[in-house]
Amino acid sequence: MTKIIFMGTPAFSVPILRMLVEEGYEIISVVTQPDRPVGRKKIMTATPVKEEAIRLGLPVYQPEKLKNPEELQHVLDMGADLIITAAFGQILPSAVLEAPKLGAINVHASLLPAYRGGAPIHQAIIDGQKETGVTIMYMVDRLDAGDIISQATVPIEEQDHTGSMFDKLSIAGRDLLKETLPSIIDGTNERIPQDEQLVTYARNISREQERIDWSKSAVDIYNQVRGLYPWPVAYTTLNNANMKIWWTEKTSSTASGQATGQVVDVTDDAILVQTGEGAIAITELQPAGKKRMTAKEYLKGPKIQAGDLFE
Repeated sequence: MTKIIFMGTPAFSVPILRMLVEEGYEIISVVTQPDRPVGRKKIMTATPVKEEAIRLGLPVYQPEKLKNPEELQHVLDMGADLIITAAFGQILPSAVLEAPKLGAINVHASLLPAYRGGAPIHQAIIDGQKETGVTIMYMVDRLDAGDIISQATVPIEEQDHTGSMFDKLSIAGRDLLKETLPSIIDGTNERIPQDEQLVTYARNISREQERIDWSKSAVDIYNQVRGLYPWPVAYTTLNNANMKIWWTEKTSSTASGQATGQVVDVTDDAILVQTGEGAIAITELQPAGKKRMTAKEYLKGPKIQAGDLFE
């Protein structure tokens, strides 16, 4: 039987690992990131993949850095025939990629060669794409540059956000891998080189990308907010204090003449803000030092009114 090492970390990876076990594949080890302190109390917390592996009775290995010689050798000594990764979170050294006789494959959450990198789901939504997908690909020592084995397209709906698309793409990746894996094991799968002229990148989200630029259009800001929901969350500044913007809605308001970032109107449940093109309604927010709340809840407290300016 083919000996498989599975490498993954977040909840995105869990359905894929579960499928492999349900289909009867031999998982000789699950490799995931180390436990990390989480929350204000810094409670050491296992990754979702570790929790699932323990539930499934699988051995778990948590290297701090696979580039460390001892940790690298430990993985090599497992003698895997195939490595499968899905949002593992570390770059695999060449020695790891080259060791398995069937290679190392990755479940990547975009339609490569578009959106290589660590934030393909966020970036596709921020860019206003109407669809994205998953790619099963061979791994090489360049970022997401290996040959494509198979792909599946997934629509991005108007109300979708990064969280909902993570769930949809996780299931799509699970199903595509289930369909593709037998051909990889028996050597009949396709290998399609990526067109380097079509490559785009989705680097990990920076703090600057989280900040709302009110000079952009209402559509662009709407896409930015949902592309950063539910993490890391967009933010703006009001009265020299940061404010997270959890959700917005498009509006038919045609107000004009105000400065970008200026509050156009305040309703019972929304704050309408002028953008570079049109107005947008803030419906869920979080002032500095406060809990997340709806605009309606926020408006019961400190008053904000037409003419106020988000910086």
